[in-house]
Amino acid sequence: MSRYTLDCRRLLCPMPVIRVQDRVAELQPGDELEAICTDPGALNDIPAWCRINGHRVLEAGERDGEYVVRLRVGGET
Repeated sequence: MSRYTLDCRRLLCPMPVIRVQDRVAELQPGDELEAICTDPGALNDIPAWCRINGHRVLEAGERDGEYVVRLRVGGET
């Protein structure tokens, strides 16, 4: 398992989800990805995308004025 960070700051919907989708496609099942966003919609959009695509949200919330979603890549990338 590896951990990665994705900078999605200053991106508006739907770009944070698209960036997460593109990065997850490069990762292996079990890897973790933390997306750091400034768009509050990411707190809903990324977890919804994860549910649809079989990934697990480990954390979703606000940290230091930014929005963070941490996920574990599922078996179907």
